[in-house]
Order: sequence, then structure tokens, then C-alpha cells
Amino acid sequence: MFNTTAWNRLRYSLYAPVYDLIADRAFRRARRRALEAVDWTGSRCVLIVGAGTGLDLCYLPRHIELHGIDLSPAMVTRFRARAESLGFDFVAREMDAERLDFPDGHFDVVVMHLILAVMPDPQQGLREAYRVLADDGQLCVMDKFQPDSHLPGRGRRALNALTSAIATDITRQAGPLLNEAGFVVEEDQPVMMGTLFRALLARKAPPPCADAGPRG
Repeated sequence: MFNTTAWNRLRYSLYAPVYDLIADRAFRRARRRALEAVDWTGSRCVLIVGAGTGLDLCYLPRHIELHGIDLSPAMVTRFRARAESLGFDFVAREMDAERLDFPDGHFDVVVMHLILAVMPDPQQGLREAYRVLADDGQLCVMDKFQPDSHLPGRGRRALNALTSAIATDITRQAGPLLNEAGFVVEEDQPVMMGTLFRALLARKAPPPCADAGPRG
């Protein structure tokens, strides 16, 4: 059986030495716009899931307690070097985004940039993000998504068989993924290549009202 997690760890370890050359300039504006939507007032503890080489760091405030996790040890090494050079109070660890080793409600902000489209099980990744996010916390997502208004056509599904093997899934829909994981989307803006790449800011959906029972 094909192990997608092991393949992702291998390929991103291979990508690590050249990742910045490919992904830095291309995604600068998209990263900045996504993170500008976050309300950083009072946000102290921040988790970057799929932190890569740390290309999000220059758009983050320096007062935060930063945690960066990635499946690839090579990426974690580069993230650590960048966070140190920028003066962050940080922890960098190798970790599977679908099995986060953090307590419930630990983070004020969870950042997931260019990760949901490559995870084997994005729903499980979002459930984990929901679990470790504080009740009043914010989830910041930026990735490529199929429009929520309709399912991918036959051509897109056929192309996805190739793209998902070498790079990324192009058929995932942001709205349904976030809603099913218990999030409410507050902002949704296209940030790159028309509407292909979108930045979304979401919060936990409020719990349903408890049944007050019969009234006398």
C-alpha cells in the first residue's frame, strides 16, 4: 500500500535545498495578504503547520511565542535557522500535522499555508488544528482550492492524478473542509492566479445552544 506520509517526507526533504528559490518570490504577496487578515492583538501563542523553511516568518509579529512543525527534518532545520536569524522566541519540531503533539486549546493562532492540498487526510489535519486552537482563536489558511460552488470536472480529476503524485491535490474545496471540521469562515479572498489560490480566516463555530428543557 502506498504510504503518502512517507512520500511527502521524502520529497520535501529533497525539495528543501531549492524550496526558497521556487516558493519565496512566487508566494510573497499571497502569504502577506493571508497573514494581514489575522487580528494579532492579544495573540501570543502561534503554531505554523507545515512550516517549511519559514517563509511566513517575515510577516509575523515578533512578540509571539512561535511553534513551527513540519514532516521533513530538512525543512525543520531551515525553519530553525530562519527563526533564529529573525529573533523569534520559538520551538521547531518534526511532527505529522495529522497527529499534533500539543494539548487542547493551546494556540491563539494556527497557520496552515500550502499544506491542506498536500496532506493525505486534510480533514484529520483540520480536526487537529481545531483541537489545539483556543475557543476564541483564529485559523489562517492559504492554499489552492477547487471552487466551493461545484465539484471538479472530469478533466481536473484526471490532471489531479498526476499533480497529486508529484506536488499537490487540485480538487479540494476549502469551504466544505473547514465547515466539516467545525470552523466558520470569516474571510475568504483570492490571493493568486485568479481564484485558484485563496486565503481564508476562520474561527471555531460556536457550540449549539444547550437544551434548556421544559419551562414551568
